Amino acid sequence: MKITVLAGGTSTERDVSLVSGSMIYKALRTAGHDAILIDVFTGVKEEIIESIAGQDYDLSGVFIADVDWAESIKQIGEERTDIAKLIEERGPSEDGYFGPYVLELCKASDIVFMALHGENGENGKVQAAFDLLDIRYTGTDYASSALSMNKCLTKSVFEVKGIPTPSYFVISSDIPKEKIEAEDVRFPDEYPIVVKTACGGSSVGVYIVKDKEEYLNALKEAIVFDADIIVEQYIKGREFSVGVVDGEAYPIIEIAPISGFYDYKNKYQAGSTIETCPARLPWEITAAMQKTAEDAYAALNMSSYGRLDFMMDEDNKFYCLEANTLPGMTPTSLLPQEAAARGEDFVTLVEKIVHVSLRKYMQKVFK
Repeated sequence: MKITVLAGGTSTERDVSLVSGSMIYKALRTAGHDAILIDVFTGVKEEIIESIAGQDYDLSGVFIADVDWAESIKQIGEERTDIAKLIEERGPSEDGYFGPYVLELCKASDIVFMALHGENGENGKVQAAFDLLDIRYTGTDYASSALSMNKCLTKSVFEVKGIPTPSYFVISSDIPKEKIEAEDVRFPDEYPIVVKTACGGSSVGVYIVKDKEEYLNALKEAIVFDADIIVEQYIKGREFSVGVVDGEAYPIIEIAPISGFYDYKNKYQAGSTIETCPARLPWEITAAMQKTAEDAYAALNMSSYGRLDFMMDEDNKFYCLEANTLPGMTPTSLLPQEAAARGEDFVTLVEKIVHVSLRKYMQKVFK
């Protein structure tokens, strides 16, 4: 199949996305597909297309060209890309958010493998555009992407559907900084407490605060992300994640950072976190958590695949924190480790995601 792997973008998770895309691209090539890897925002330069496709711009030749599309992708560092500088350097595009030749190459594909993370990758906007353009893609649709990306909406659905989730309240994104400085905000009843942006990912914009001063500072930092702020009950205990592929829960993985909590650095710097899969849990808790993951996946109307994150307190009561519609596929990511625990290597997992994603289009044809 001709497959475009779409990565990059302008979210705070851009660097993670590029590494995910690189891994997926290599796996698809290994599996025998004619795959390419492009950045959704920067696209492909005119001279590259011309050198590969020729004067007649036959884009089918791009997929079989002897080009290593992942050659320039680096490993994830502690410092993230300067997104404002990236936007300035690219400048305006005829296709708006999409870079040069992105839409043309996606239309020429049998399917697009979505390796995007965060804003404009997991919030449903790209998926909605592709639906209108009849471009097939991996992962869930635009509506469930939007529901899952916004943690306020996610938690509202969880409450309605009876999915256990930590208690919380919301502070509006348009709160003036002066109001925070004047302490004219709602305060939690107790500390520690978790402060996080409603639409962040990779633990960017997440703060565990221990007192009033830290709380106010966290609010000041969080409003920069231009999203509503969730102030959530702090669950002291163990952290877990459960992948769900085609509606079926994968083995549970436990995440234990060596220092601090599971933040951006601990997620992507090798050796920062101890990850155990399958998690060492009593069978009845394992079964219950996997069932809850499947229920949460269904409640958000997710399809193809996703990942649900959990905390379990010292009394073995677990809570579903959030959903990820396009989980990371980097060397340290959780879903590939869960797949390995059930005997699926990375190439097999990637192939499976392609096939379960294509099935939804086949179902539409035969309705």
